[in-house]
Amino acid sequence: MSIARPPPLGAPPRSVRTWFKRLRVRARATIRRLRRTRLGRLDWTKGLVRFLIGTTAVTAVLATAVFYHVYFDRNNLPDLEGFTRFEFPTIGGIYDANGHLLKEMASESRQITRYEEIPAIVRDAILAAEDKNFFSHSGVDYSGFARVLCKVKFGHLIGRLRKMGSRDAANNSAIFPQGGSTITQQLVRGYFLKTMTAQENSDQLRHGEYLARLLSGVIGARMVNMLVRKVEEIRLSLWVEEEMQKRFGSKRRAKEEILARYASLIYMGNGQYGFAKGAEYYFGRPLGTFTLEDADKAALLAGVAKSARYYAPSASETERVLQRRNQTLALMAARGFISRDQARRAEQRPIAVVAQHKDKTIEASAVVDNILDELTSRQSELSVKDLREGRIQVYSTVDAGVQQIANQALERGLLLYENRHPGARGVIQGAVVVLRNRDAGTLAETGGRQFYKDHSSAYSDLNRVTKSLRQPGSAMKPIVYLAAFQEGTFNLDTVVPDEPISVPNGRDRDVKWISNFDGQFEGMIPLRLALAESRNAVAIWITGQIGIGSVLGTARSLGIQTPLRPYVTTALGASEVTLLELANAYRTIASGILTQPYVIRKIVRNSDEVIADSGHQSSPIAVDSDALSLIQEGLRSVVRIPTGTAHALDSPGFPIAVMGKTGTTNQFRDALFVGSTYGPQGITVAVRIGFDDNRSLGSDETGARAALPVFKEVMLKVYGEKLVGPVPRFPSEMEQRIDVFLKTDVMETAAID
Repeated sequence: MSIARPPPLGAPPRSVRTWFKRLRVRARATIRRLRRTRLGRLDWTKGLVRFLIGTTAVTAVLATAVFYHVYFDRNNLPDLEGFTRFEFPTIGGIYDANGHLLKEMASESRQITRYEEIPAIVRDAILAAEDKNFFSHSGVDYSGFARVLCKVKFGHLIGRLRKMGSRDAANNSAIFPQGGSTITQQLVRGYFLKTMTAQENSDQLRHGEYLARLLSGVIGARMVNMLVRKVEEIRLSLWVEEEMQKRFGSKRRAKEEILARYASLIYMGNGQYGFAKGAEYYFGRPLGTFTLEDADKAALLAGVAKSARYYAPSASETERVLQRRNQTLALMAARGFISRDQARRAEQRPIAVVAQHKDKTIEASAVVDNILDELTSRQSELSVKDLREGRIQVYSTVDAGVQQIANQALERGLLLYENRHPGARGVIQGAVVVLRNRDAGTLAETGGRQFYKDHSSAYSDLNRVTKSLRQPGSAMKPIVYLAAFQEGTFNLDTVVPDEPISVPNGRDRDVKWISNFDGQFEGMIPLRLALAESRNAVAIWITGQIGIGSVLGTARSLGIQTPLRPYVTTALGASEVTLLELANAYRTIASGILTQPYVIRKIVRNSDEVIADSGHQSSPIAVDSDALSLIQEGLRSVVRIPTGTAHALDSPGFPIAVMGKTGTTNQFRDALFVGSTYGPQGITVAVRIGFDDNRSLGSDETGARAALPVFKEVMLKVYGEKLVGPVPRFPSEMEQRIDVFLKTDVMETAAID
């Protein structure tokens, strides 16, 4: 009897799964025909034998290839240097001028723990729970293979073989068990194979070799991904232990170093990495304080390391955590690390984790933002990633005490405004910056309110000190007056016209008439009085006399870098600048020292190598000394003259000698005050209040009303708490000249008018 033969299969098609499906259909057809004859039964038996022989041969070849790859292939190995040097991602810190922590930066909140820093009870808990033979094996514990093999789900494997090539729920079920990994394998998986491990649960095959594709048709892509990762994990574990032993001179020392790296790397839940951070987070204690009496805590941490997802303690899940902790205690007793009585006593203790408190660091969102910008601009070889991974620590010029004062003063100033305008509650914004006069070091920087629209600010929030370009309003006028003094034809006693004046308005030759805040004109008045009372008409008239180019040049000589528009209205603050630029211009006037603001004092690597110090460039201001003295006296007069816009600062309740200027922009959109104490030993404080959408603050919300109270509080508390030294005094000759002016008939007449 002839037997019909199926057509030849030919080369496997592109889809291996489709090829298996066709093979299965044809095999079944052939078997049905073979079963009809005795000869067929004989051929069937021979075919089965051949199939078994072939399968065994393929398995042997595959096993040989895996064996060679694991034990002899040392190609395509990862870089071990960072691992051996213990350069794990830790926590980068930003510190103030006194070494107080301002902000922790971390991609992984981790603390490096050396072997000798791990208490014996914690080491025992780790070994009992994870790897009892750790100090004797060479990276892989072969005694555990039999235990793992017993957990293989052979029923699922046979079902997979019967349905090879098909996609169904059974095909996605696990065949090989989790677990059985040594401490070294877990460390290798977490350090070298993070990407491979993260991708292995995909139904997409992650390895394109022919054998992997063929095997995925039998056991599924997920299982192949897992097996390939496991093989690589074993290979790297053996290699790591070999190399660490060479590096540290003995197997014991290599093992100690590996255990320390495991204790520092492992995830402990809730964003914490390593046993040290876990101990602080869950128990509020340093890991080094654990003793034999803390066996329950050590066992709990070891359980968390097993699977933070399931065993991290929380208010909603205690039974599972308690069960795992007690299992670990039983293992510790069984392996002789603690006595049975000690284990029983530890099991009776309830799980008591500490309440988690918010970060106690000072709110310094703008400072962090500024530091990140300065870090990348000043140090090309460094990046924010270096800080986030703890490879560097940044020490700033900021004083935490001054920063807290600035934060609180701004909040209170905004609250006062909200009390006058309840509809603005939660949305009115502001910014404060405090600079050291001698070198422009930033002592405090508050880029916005702590809660905006009911959301807490973060370091990524808009920094309104450095990144918000706004009009300075009348705070620009001192630059106009300084430019006039440099011309040599003006001084504080020069009589100038406070009279109606117009400026060009657009291209149609129309004009815009300039008015003063009070809507009045005083006629011919001393320049000193025009500055103190912030007369708009006078500022425009002076600009017309000296030219806008002179004003722009003077602004640049004071450190303003943002290009200003070459229009006469720039004299009234129509061009936009940042609050930091404006503060620095006033600081330059107060000190006579030209430099740019900075916030990073030094950068230190974890090796204690200082890679950037505060070598800050500065130079004397390129302004005539007589002109500088005149503008200083003029700004001091703004405070001392009774009709000056900042005269509220000349009172017994404010015993600090300052100079400064208010600023109110068009339609009351922004209110500013910028002022300084005298000379290089003084400080400069700049405040701006306004809405982010540039809406009006409301009628009469001037710099003197909205911003000056914030300035006043900052100055009073900074000097009251002696954070920046004693209050510098203005030159006695300068104060005497102002006294003389206050006694003249001119002043009396001006007061009557």
